[in-house]
Amino acid sequence: MKNIKKIALTSIMLMNSSVFAATEVTSYKSPYCGCCTEWEDHMKNNGYDVKTEKHEDMTAIKEKLGVDPRLASCHTAVIDGYVFEGHIPADDIKKFLANPRDFKGLAVPGMPMGSPGMEYGDKKDTYQVVVFKENGKLALFNTHNE
Repeated sequence: MKNIKKIALTSIMLMNSSVFAATEVTSYKSPYCGCCTEWEDHMKNNGYDVKTEKHEDMTAIKEKLGVDPRLASCHTAVIDGYVFEGHIPADDIKKFLANPRDFKGLAVPGMPMGSPGMEYGDKKDTYQVVVFKENGKLALFNTHNE
């Protein structure tokens, strides 16, 4: 009986640690970018623990993490080993992390108005969240502000 309790407690601890690991975000950004900070605030407001790393050369970070230049935005984040490029809504990230399959991550190319961190005034661009693989293949994940 003692071993069963120990196994059950270990299982609960492992399940909880994997849940918490998925909420830790490492955000790479330029030290001069305000919209990146706003996106980080969006993530914090949605339950993520955000660690910021400021870099002068974001191109090198994107290359190291395998972000296709077609998908580039101002900041890049890593959560549980997956790459998230740009102003992606937290709900899309949660949905992706629930079933990442064999994808590398998500991206919102550019800096569309109305995306998280880019909410200035009433202007809202229609924008797409793209899912991508290591081999460069892309697919539509979600569309916003249609």
